[in-house]
Amino acid sequence: MTEIISRLMTASSLLLLALLSSTTSVRTASAFVTPASTLQQRSDNLLRNNAAPPPSASSSSSSSTALRMEVIECDVAIVGGGPAGCTCALYTSRADLSTVILDKNPASGALAITSHIANYPGVDRTMSGAELLERMKDQAVQYGTRYERAQVFMIDVKSDETGDERYTKCVYTPDYTVKARSLVLATGAMGRVGKPFPGEKELLGSGVSYCATCDGAFYRDAVVAVYGASTEAIEEALYLTKFAKTLHWITSVDISRETESGLERNKVLDQDLLAQLYDCENVEHLEQTRLVEVQGDPMTGVTGVKVRRRGAQEDELIEVEGAFIYGAGGGSKPMTDFCQSKVELDESGGVIVDEDMKTSCDGVFAIGDIRNTDYKQVVVAASDGCIAAMSIEKFLNNRKMVKVDWIHK
Repeated sequence: MTEIISRLMTASSLLLLALLSSTTSVRTASAFVTPASTLQQRSDNLLRNNAAPPPSASSSSSSSTALRMEVIECDVAIVGGGPAGCTCALYTSRADLSTVILDKNPASGALAITSHIANYPGVDRTMSGAELLERMKDQAVQYGTRYERAQVFMIDVKSDETGDERYTKCVYTPDYTVKARSLVLATGAMGRVGKPFPGEKELLGSGVSYCATCDGAFYRDAVVAVYGASTEAIEEALYLTKFAKTLHWITSVDISRETESGLERNKVLDQDLLAQLYDCENVEHLEQTRLVEVQGDPMTGVTGVKVRRRGAQEDELIEVEGAFIYGAGGGSKPMTDFCQSKVELDESGGVIVDEDMKTSCDGVFAIGDIRNTDYKQVVVAASDGCIAAMSIEKFLNNRKMVKVDWIHK
């Protein structure tokens, strides 16, 4: 266990050096990139939590999280469980390459929130995006893919970073360290876009966060705010209830409304998760309230958020120590904050690849909307996954030619 933690802390130090030496163009492409200091804090947090007892299912405050740091070794690690990632996993698993998918939230991707799929070949037009995605995942798992729900917060992509000549890629999550011979980036393009709230960018890593799984344990017995009216925001808020004394869930829209037949809730959101969040005693919901500003200082952290309720003439200050900000329905920015400067990005923030889906780093591939192409379609993402899988099989087996398909008994 000490060796694993040491590896995490070493990786964070290397990441800090990489960030300091990264080019200005790369930093500009990722407006909401997580600071290296935060990544170091996350590794330190894992170390602190190693000796802490696990949270009680019924407790909403004064709880701790335990470190279940399992080390997984595989041929192919795929970050992202959308159509690109699942297709890639299907092909690599059929090629008898041990494959692991790390998926943050299967319910919040671009395909998962699509109500009907009418232009994917061979699929009935009444099928939902979530159903198609579930079938893709099941098919990959049937051929041997290991699927895990996990938030990736950092990667290492070279042997001098991982200290391993065979497993030259390392993916870090709060629960797993995945060591792989090749790495696929398939996290899509649902990241936050547009102008940040006043104070958001300045306090990112000092109380402002986009990842409750990564940073939640910093806020034991603290008051925090979660902004966003999406299933992702609800799931992140639920995780935070294990630690926070009080959680202010701020939404600019109505989540529920009174009708003649009774209380009606927003059907776009996951109803089970929504009910769980409402059942938490430490959650206060502010509907029809917009976030105006995050207040604090980069040295001392967040001190509060300014909000304005609908119809109010003045802003209201809520004292909090942490602000977790999520888009109302996702965005279109490639989700590359966990990559930092490990792969080259274009001016729009998309990962640069060649025709084989190879990135600027040997053995690292990028597929789907994370490339930020104009053709954001399910069939294109699936095609990317197929191409990457064949390229990976060629790369790992030192082939000169691509092997078109594999017979799997």
